[in-house]
Amino acid sequence: MYTPLWQRIAIWLVCVAGILFALPNLFYSRVEQSNDARAIIASGMTTPELEAQAALWPAWLPSYLVNLGLDLRGGAHLLAQVQVADVYASRMEVMWPEVRDALAAQRDTIGFVTREEGPPEELRVRISNADAVPQALEIVRGLATPVSSLTGAGAMDIDVRADNGLIIVTLSEAERAATDDRTLRTALEIVRNRIDEAGTREPTIMRQGADRILVQVPGVGSAQEVKDLIGTTAQLTFQAVVTRTQDANADPGSGNVLVPSLNEEGVFYVLERSPVVTGEELVDAQPSFDQNGRPAVNFRFNAQGARAFGDYTAENIGSPFAIVLDNEVISAPTIQSHIPGGSGIITGNFTVEESTQLAVLLRAGALPAELTFLEERTIGPELGQDSIDAGQKAAVIAMVAVVLFCIASYGLFGVFASITLAINIAMIFGALSILGATLTLPGIAGIVLTIGMAVDANVLVFERIREELRQMKNPARAITVGYERALSAIVDANVTTLITAAVLYLVGAGSVRGFAVTLGIGIITSVFTALLVTREITAIWFNWRKPKKIVV
Repeated sequence: MYTPLWQRIAIWLVCVAGILFALPNLFYSRVEQSNDARAIIASGMTTPELEAQAALWPAWLPSYLVNLGLDLRGGAHLLAQVQVADVYASRMEVMWPEVRDALAAQRDTIGFVTREEGPPEELRVRISNADAVPQALEIVRGLATPVSSLTGAGAMDIDVRADNGLIIVTLSEAERAATDDRTLRTALEIVRNRIDEAGTREPTIMRQGADRILVQVPGVGSAQEVKDLIGTTAQLTFQAVVTRTQDANADPGSGNVLVPSLNEEGVFYVLERSPVVTGEELVDAQPSFDQNGRPAVNFRFNAQGARAFGDYTAENIGSPFAIVLDNEVISAPTIQSHIPGGSGIITGNFTVEESTQLAVLLRAGALPAELTFLEERTIGPELGQDSIDAGQKAAVIAMVAVVLFCIASYGLFGVFASITLAINIAMIFGALSILGATLTLPGIAGIVLTIGMAVDANVLVFERIREELRQMKNPARAITVGYERALSAIVDANVTTLITAAVLYLVGAGSVRGFAVTLGIGIITSVFTALLVTREITAIWFNWRKPKKIVV
């Protein structure tokens, strides 16, 4: 019945830490308001109201909370499909200048090079000397590069063929597969960045299938809010203006595009197809106000973008310069002077909210392709509260039933087991809070299951103690041997369950993982409380009362 002092202190410190870290969850709303206010104050903004909210929870106490999942808190559920084929057209646009320049270098034998209209995923090129088509094919094939993926190793990124005097360039099958994978990964990361920039707690963002993204955001009012944030491609370009027109059917000419104006109804701009600078070269964007006090967005380019932007403005003073967002001209100012340094301002008829959202979109980056929403649901907080209430009721009923069983079966030792059961649940919530885990309905099921399993280890110990008492061993010896001989059975049973939880976590997704996390943590805390905490409580009682006989 003897345990070294350092070991007893360590056991009780772990229990106290678990209870302290679980404590904020009993005052969830108050702690959440305090944490939010402190985060805003830390960013440099403070008001008396924020100070009052920050003081709702003592700063010296832990303030970690278990994040509530979509089914408990309410929020938005979206399933989006990434239009990966859009990227093929972009690749052809980028490749056209390279193909044109390579063929133009051999103009003496090939003749003039022109681009013809065709499907977006194809680049169609015609040369004036039809007899030189085989030579042109070899030149264009020389521009191909190896596919940069493991599955496409050894393949080239483009296919080049001739058809009725036309040279047709398309992406190869291997490159399309690699492009699809890169596009989805990039879209996934940008969606995550946009939601993180907006300050949303613990969203679930994961890939589903070959071209779909699942987004679950707890705590938002509607799915439309999330769609507005992540559904905009935010493709920002700076393009030279050729002319301005009110004819929606005007022919822009070769190498140009016709783009509508966002703020001027019925006005269209003819722009050079190739942008001077793109949003990919932005390094920062912040909401601000222009010289007239209207909402705007300040931006800054990287070194490469700053150089291109500065060179263009120096060479085109007095010419209009279009700022294009998602194929709409939001502003077309005239270049008044050379703009070095790579920074500027985007103005338009923005509200404060629109300028803030545009800055978030530009900072997070442009989506590589459009998102099409296949499914959207808004789960109200009332439904989530019903789920929480039902989960709490199930947990309380399970705990009361287990406690009554323990006391009825093992008397005073059952009381000891019940005390450790309460400590066990507190430690589970403390661990979930420290990890920042998200609790869902399956997670609550894992906790309820743990409550039942937690008693299993105590039952094994108490039954072993009973066996030792039947063999006429003294109480101290019976308790010691009971714990020693029950150890192997407890470890075997819980290790196999822990392996199951690990497999569920590695193979599963979403709420299945939540169940696995709570189950795995519950197993660890159950073994700790059953083998160490219950034994310590028993030892304290035994050394205090020094009974000559015990009943288990």
